[in-house]
Amino acid sequence: MSPRSLLQQGLAIIADCQKQTGDIWDAHYGTASIAASFLAKSSSITTEVAQAIINQAEQMVREHTQESNAALLVESVPVTYAEALSIILPALDANIDQLHWVGHNVIYTAVSLLAIRELEAWGSLEHITHIQQLIQAFDRTIAGRSWIGYKASEVKRLEITATDSFPSIESPAQLSAFILQELAETDPIYIAEAHHDLIGHTLTFSHALNILHDLGQSSLFRRGLYPLLQMCKVLRASRHWDGHTTDTHSLYSPVDRLPLQQAIPVLFRYTDIEFWQQNLAKADWDYGHHFKFVWSYNDHMQRAPQWSQATNIPFHCLIHGIQEENR
Repeated sequence: MSPRSLLQQGLAIIADCQKQTGDIWDAHYGTASIAASFLAKSSSITTEVAQAIINQAEQMVREHTQESNAALLVESVPVTYAEALSIILPALDANIDQLHWVGHNVIYTAVSLLAIRELEAWGSLEHITHIQQLIQAFDRTIAGRSWIGYKASEVKRLEITATDSFPSIESPAQLSAFILQELAETDPIYIAEAHHDLIGHTLTFSHALNILHDLGQSSLFRRGLYPLLQMCKVLRASRHWDGHTTDTHSLYSPVDRLPLQQAIPVLFRYTDIEFWQQNLAKADWDYGHHFKFVWSYNDHMQRAPQWSQATNIPFHCLIHGIQEENR
């Protein structure tokens, strides 16, 4: 499967996910397919590793593609990027100012539009409308379901003030440097949706904002910073926590349980061929995050390479390895 085919298949999964599953979450695999396509073309990835990434993504796509998706890939008159932009972007414009499901409204929008721009045109009006409806489905949704120190309703109302000492962010390079510094200064990292997964989504959310800026949407880039900083503020409040003492930090999550287990770096780095030769399917590609987290981190590194050394170990605590198969 070519990188171009991964873009097409990823968009098909995103467009069809609500129809096939009745919810918004299978779009994870579509964004992961698109992430794999762009990651494989990165200058920091060797040809050998790129092919291994594509092989893993192809296997994931086969397992998560419904039969009806095939129809989305054959269109006599596909929708142009400009047309898709005019349909999808208003849906994000309506909900970007608040935090919805740790930024997936922004992630799905940015990644879809980037893929369509790369293809120049894709799908039918119906398919593009499905993506628009997917983004609209985030209207009035919660900030996320797993948090440390704050209830979900409190996160939604969390104020960002001068006392938080967040830097002024005006460009993608500044945003990448900021988010990588936040990662470098987070210690320890715990295996939990409320911690390592939330940290990973600060990478993907901020990367999506950078993509919007790259696509000429600087206003949306700026508006999306506030909900991103709400996530960062929550994570800052749990720095240096021991992962179990509840008199200082309460855990609000339907899936995480105390005591939290401290994460350790995966055995192989994502630039190593051995990482992509693992049986990642055993972990369902970490719900697509093997591709999403890596692509976002890699993109941030290209924009702010000065944070390479300081974030190498923390980042590799965020991605799921299949270490038992390599011992």
